[in-house]
Amino acid sequence: MSSVRVRFAPSPTGPLHMGGVRTALYNYLFAKKHNGTFLIRIEDTDQTRFVPGAQEYIMDALAWCGIMPTEGPGLGGEFGPYVQSERKAMYKPYAEQLIAADKAYYAFDSAEELDRMRDQAKTMGMPNWQYNSVTRNSMRNSLTLPQSEVNELLASGAPYVIRMKMPRNQDVRFHDIIRGWVVVNTNNLDDKVLFKSDGMPTYHLANIVDDHTMQISHVIRGEEWLPSAPLHILLYEAFGWPCPEFAHLPLLLRPDGNGKLSKRDGDRLGFPVFPTNWTTSEGELYSGYRENGYLPGAFINMLAFLGWNPGTEQEIFSLDELVAAFSLDRVSKAGAKFDPNKTKWFQQTYLRAQDNRVIAAQLRELQELDLSDEALEKVCELMKERATFAQDILTEGAYLLGMPTSFDTETICKKWKPETSAYIHEWQKIIEALPDFSATSIEVAFKTFLTDKELGIGAVLLPYRLVLTGVGAGPGMFEISAFLGKEEVLRRITLGIEQIERILHEA
Repeated sequence: MSSVRVRFAPSPTGPLHMGGVRTALYNYLFAKKHNGTFLIRIEDTDQTRFVPGAQEYIMDALAWCGIMPTEGPGLGGEFGPYVQSERKAMYKPYAEQLIAADKAYYAFDSAEELDRMRDQAKTMGMPNWQYNSVTRNSMRNSLTLPQSEVNELLASGAPYVIRMKMPRNQDVRFHDIIRGWVVVNTNNLDDKVLFKSDGMPTYHLANIVDDHTMQISHVIRGEEWLPSAPLHILLYEAFGWPCPEFAHLPLLLRPDGNGKLSKRDGDRLGFPVFPTNWTTSEGELYSGYRENGYLPGAFINMLAFLGWNPGTEQEIFSLDELVAAFSLDRVSKAGAKFDPNKTKWFQQTYLRAQDNRVIAAQLRELQELDLSDEALEKVCELMKERATFAQDILTEGAYLLGMPTSFDTETICKKWKPETSAYIHEWQKIIEALPDFSATSIEVAFKTFLTDKELGIGAVLLPYRLVLTGVGAGPGMFEISAFLGKEEVLRRITLGIEQIERILHEA
């Protein structure tokens, strides 16, 4: 394979949707797999939809995900500038080159004239009127007006657009790496605007010119651009340029598979659809994966599987492993259903694999904790198997940080028998006499106690958990006891029994 150069080309019209992150990810993986270059280009030709802060958001999101390009705005590179509005002056000569080659033409129709044509077409039963190889002959353009009038209009500064002169009844064939051969007849295509009256190119012209001048070898983009591909193929042919290879990625679908996952689905359905938080100019907050406590590796691993699979049973991949395994021929044509529960599974798995010191550092960022590093790391060790997010360790394991402030009343009422308090007091005396307060010693003593008293484990272990933690489930009680220490355990047994008996009395 010759030198691979791929690009991610978002528009700064708002926050980066997770579908956009997946497109960036696949470009990143493909470039790394082939020792190529991954660049980012900001496509801001539509100035009417520009959103302040969107470009910065995109770069910050990619940085958090760990898939930063090596060329782009603020990153350097020999093919810049990498923001289309900063390249504005270069596009018009290319549009005029197409006119000179009879591949495009000037169109002087006003918005009112175009609206009138659409209304007339509707009246005649043609609701989807197009400016195309047939209708262009009745419009005001350089193909129908005398050359002298065209020259006068241009000289006077009359507003115009430059349109593609779409050939009639011609099959456009191209090979898509994911979808195979695609064939579209030009009779189904309109004369797209290439250059706008505001002096800016449209997406179509700028995209082709930039991909060519930036030496892009593979265009990996979303399925929504597939209908534009025939026009782009014709533009490459019109310029006499070699075409890059195309790969159109499948849509991301809602969890029920019913339609495309949109920017507004997330908070409505109870999960983020953006990598990081985004606040609109109206102050409306859309939540992000980062602020919801997801690890970037888990987020990226989940995204990689939305449309791609490695052909093996392996599901957990580091970024380097994804690079090694990734190939476009294992990307599906069909839309990929997003599964929020599977996303949590990835997060859970990643959290459990993290070093306790790393999790402890994350917890200190979340909350001021009066614990030594060693103690906090032990809390992480005890709780991470039961946590999905780092924050869960603090909430679900609050009893490891201090005396429980609440007790599981329902479990107490079901499981606490009239004789339970006496059993726990007896167990308390054995604890008090233990010379070694390690988890192993506590477990041995506990089993001996049960044997001597001829008790089942459920008669004492769950009540013991309740007095120490206030809850009916959690990590091993002997490990919890050793972590709390003998003095704290004895104190909690006394206070816990008092609290539980009060609860039972009030119940």
